Amino acid sequence: MSGDIGLTDLGTLLVVASLVAMVSRRIGLPYTAGLVLAGIGLAYSPVGAALPLSRELIFNVFLPPLIFEAAMQLRWSRFRREMPLTLVLAFFGVAVSAAVVAGGMHLLLGWSLLGAAFFGVLIAATDPVSVIAAFKEMKAEPRLSMVVESESLLNDGVAAVGFAILIGIANGEALTASGAALALLWTVAGGLVIGAAIGIGVLTLAGRTTDHLVEVTLTTVVAWGSFLLAEHVHASGVFAALAAGLIVGNVGPRGSISVAGRQHVQDFWAYAAFLANSCLFLLIGSHEAHQPIALVSLPLVVAIVLTLVGRAAAVYPLALPFARSGLRLPATYQHVLVWGGLRGAVGLALALAVPASVAERGQIVVVTFGVVAFSIFAQGLTMPQLLRHWRLTGSDEAEH
Repeated sequence: MSGDIGLTDLGTLLVVASLVAMVSRRIGLPYTAGLVLAGIGLAYSPVGAALPLSRELIFNVFLPPLIFEAAMQLRWSRFRREMPLTLVLAFFGVAVSAAVVAGGMHLLLGWSLLGAAFFGVLIAATDPVSVIAAFKEMKAEPRLSMVVESESLLNDGVAAVGFAILIGIANGEALTASGAALALLWTVAGGLVIGAAIGIGVLTLAGRTTDHLVEVTLTTVVAWGSFLLAEHVHASGVFAALAAGLIVGNVGPRGSISVAGRQHVQDFWAYAAFLANSCLFLLIGSHEAHQPIALVSLPLVVAIVLTLVGRAAAVYPLALPFARSGLRLPATYQHVLVWGGLRGAVGLALALAVPASVAERGQIVVVTFGVVAFSIFAQGLTMPQLLRHWRLTGSDEAEH
């Protein structure tokens, strides 16, 4: 599948994204849902007929600015305080969820163990792009937003490792416990080290200038450079961009980025995230329209139920050990983590990367699009009402 978007296509996406943003805010529709709806409409117009969507496009173009900008907004002190909880939810939670989904797809639908495992792993991790976009818009309570957003940023690592291991199995490689542990260690630690090294190195360089255009350019190098280098050496690009964004957002303002340049850097990344988010969800909507969802309606229903059950199995039991600590998650927070664990771009990117040798590859792609559509419309559209019902909305002034 082609990964190229022409200037005419890009211009069309930008115009549609601007119109959707204006209309969504006026009628109170979540922006991501509005974008997907517009993308579906775009698919039936002559302009949107051949818009590309591939793993390379998602990973190499859209994810770096979205992850980096989200990480820049995280305050290190609060991120560190919640880290024991979010690490348990992210790492063990993905493993539990993937096992539930894979086991269910194998036993209920007769999928091969390998095909079921691929689907379980790629759908287990909540999508940081969808989650962060939604929770920013809903203005959820600061601690709730921090837990949900940081967990979604972290849990991609386990999914990436699991997916890489399954790729190896599909290619005939032997699986060993020590090999899997080393792969996990390298994916996580390698990504963090690469992101931190590039972030610190470029900030040191940025400290030698007060030109805000140069500072913006250097942060751009950090975002894409850390992500793409980590992916190139088979580490986690998400962890690399997360580490780089945390360093730029928390260390940069303390001297490396000039006082005059800080607002310019923030404004640029707010725009970059808006641009990437808008184009990505329009493309997702455009490709949703062409999925033969009706042909796999039973697998889709089973997959949606298993995804929710797997998420519940990953949240409620793992929250129990923290019940008597300062990291206790109230029941309403746990409900939000389950229902607000949206799926989106990362899952789709991995689905599109499933090897052709896997018998269920076609079904995996179609079912993943279906689960993402359910996530965006059923879960995404009802979350604002649920947050208001549970009185979990509040100002985000504590973030700053």
